[in-house]
Amino acid sequence: MTAAELIDGARHTRDRGASKVPAVTALFWIIKVLTTGVGETTSDFLAHLIDPVIAVALAGLALAVSLVAQFRARSYRPALYWTTVLLVSVFGTIAADVAHVGLGVPYAVSTAAFAVALGVVFLLWYRFEKTLSIHKIRTPRREFFYWLAVGTTFALGTAVGDLTATTLHLGYLGSGIGFAVVIALPAIATRFPGASRVGTFWAAYILTRPLGASFADWFGVGPDRGGWVWGPGLSVSCCCS
Repeated sequence: MTAAELIDGARHTRDRGASKVPAVTALFWIIKVLTTGVGETTSDFLAHLIDPVIAVALAGLALAVSLVAQFRARSYRPALYWTTVLLVSVFGTIAADVAHVGLGVPYAVSTAAFAVALGVVFLLWYRFEKTLSIHKIRTPRREFFYWLAVGTTFALGTAVGDLTATTLHLGYLGSGIGFAVVIALPAIATRFPGASRVGTFWAAYILTRPLGASFADWFGVGPDRGGWVWGPGLSVSCCCS
């Protein structure tokens, strides 16, 4: 091994150690889908337990505390990172539900709005960092853009899932099956020359939200709403067990 290879290897190890996000593996995607399901059912449970506005405030406070801890950490900490992702899911779901139920915002409108917002986030991120890759999230600015993008993808995914299940009348199970098929497309695309790894990653990342949430809703609502037999409290406990 040459000196240059040793230097490159040391630099790669240093960069990985400094990264604040996990490696993208099969386990990453499994946990990501599970956090979306747990976040969906937890938000539904809280909305039934306490006033939705109070639930939004409490979820937002918990998320803020977790984000502060995440930014203060000097390296990737699995428990802290995935707790923050889960809280993003809970807060985003409750906020989206309040916007739809309380303010009457149609899912088609919120889907378009969040898609535009995500496009702006990606545009600004690329403008300042010249990349949208998540493999070297090791500066405060990159981490800020990363979590801003994560939060916006959760909001967009929530709106898309509700749009297909209710507005398009596919139901929760039908939506879940549909997203399970569609999410395979980014993985297939990576096998073709010239496919963007960054683009396929973010496409799959967005789709994990409606995929997990659709199946969670199917478990969490009654047959009168096209669901199974579990309630939100039971589905939370089952997902977390």
